[in-house]
Amino acid sequence: MSKVSRVLAIPFPAQGHVIPMMELVRKIAQHGIRVTFVNTDFNHKRVMKALSNKDDDSGDLIHLVSVPDGLEPGEDRNDIGKLFDVLPLRMRADLVDLIENINSARHDSKISCVIADGAMSWAMEVAENMGIKRAFFWPASTATLSSLRSIHKLIQDAVLDTDGGVLKPNEIIQLSPTMPAMSTSTFVWTCFTDLATRKIIFDFFLNVNESLKLTSWIVCNSARELEPAAFTLFPDTLPIGPLSASNELGHQAGHFWAEDSACLSWLDQQPAGSVIYVAFGSFTVFDQTQFRELALGLELTNKPFLWVVRPDMTDCTDEAYPEGFEDRIGCRGRMVGWSPQEKVLRHPSVACFISHCGWNSTTEGVSHGVPFLCWPYFADQLLNETYICDVWKVGLGFEKNENGIITKGEIKKKVEMLLGDKDYKERAMVLKEKLASSVQGDGCSNTNLRNFIQWMK
Repeated sequence: MSKVSRVLAIPFPAQGHVIPMMELVRKIAQHGIRVTFVNTDFNHKRVMKALSNKDDDSGDLIHLVSVPDGLEPGEDRNDIGKLFDVLPLRMRADLVDLIENINSARHDSKISCVIADGAMSWAMEVAENMGIKRAFFWPASTATLSSLRSIHKLIQDAVLDTDGGVLKPNEIIQLSPTMPAMSTSTFVWTCFTDLATRKIIFDFFLNVNESLKLTSWIVCNSARELEPAAFTLFPDTLPIGPLSASNELGHQAGHFWAEDSACLSWLDQQPAGSVIYVAFGSFTVFDQTQFRELALGLELTNKPFLWVVRPDMTDCTDEAYPEGFEDRIGCRGRMVGWSPQEKVLRHPSVACFISHCGWNSTTEGVSHGVPFLCWPYFADQLLNETYICDVWKVGLGFEKNENGIITKGEIKKKVEMLLGDKDYKERAMVLKEKLASSVQGDGCSNTNLRNFIQWMK
């Protein structure tokens, strides 16, 4: 029996990491390579439940498995600091056992390569110890990765102390002469107010830099057309995306919640370029005041809107809406628990995207030529907003009032500014075409992806 290549892919256990890793392995599987996709037990159950009523085109080449995450049933799995602290300690042995079991049971297709999410880079140490080839996949922006890879230089330049503390708060710096300016307040770990959590995350990223020495490939879900200076700064990082830009049908797998596909029929009934799409990813949480102000702001725009309201988005979603809100908006507004975002963003009725600026949402929006209104929540989303507004110039940000609230009036004002200036849409469409070229034929991202897959085979 001839041997078939098999890779093991391990994403960080967060929605924004599982989806792009799944996009990657589906492309790998299209070339006949078998994939073992490792979620945590907790997320595996969520993914399987969300998949239960969906068609999937991966066939039998992708095998979904899971290992324990080491957390107790009631522990908060949105606690990033806890995950960074616990996962390397508690998952390592289970990952070794999983690989050994697969290799002993499958003589025709043993694990020949491990693709580790950048936030699971400790898995490359496991692979090295087992004599298995290794690849590092970064699902976020290359600019964010570049800031992490520049930590030692930033310490030397007295921008940071050795614990990751910012010595020059809110200063504008450049990682290289050609990199866009960034604020020292946008480093990933600085958004965490708890100092112990901040230290855990900073130390984790120091370890990521060490793990990069163990890999043969560093691939990123981005395109040279989006971040040319970041790829110049670290030329060993290769763009293979945006992976969503070559997803012609818009089918996605790896979601933690079931998608409400009925909203697509609602979009069909709306005029072209009229709908405000509102979605804040899997982590963003609002207090009651901000949630209601957002609802009233959408109402004030007098435009149709599709709003993704997760069950855990605010403390009391059932009673969160302003009194009479749902009656007043009627069928002009549609609220769903989770949406088929790829299909929504490619729909001709969508005019703009109010977004938390997570990298998946960012690349999905620009891949479909949709202008943004930026509402970042934490981590890399702040830097992504800078690219959207200041570098690509395809969106606007919101201003908070003296109480830290984005008011209904501010929301109405920015919607009118964005949709009243056709240049935002035109720039977004130009960027869309550039990305489409990169992921097709001899485009840079597609060429890198083909070479990467060939290396695995």
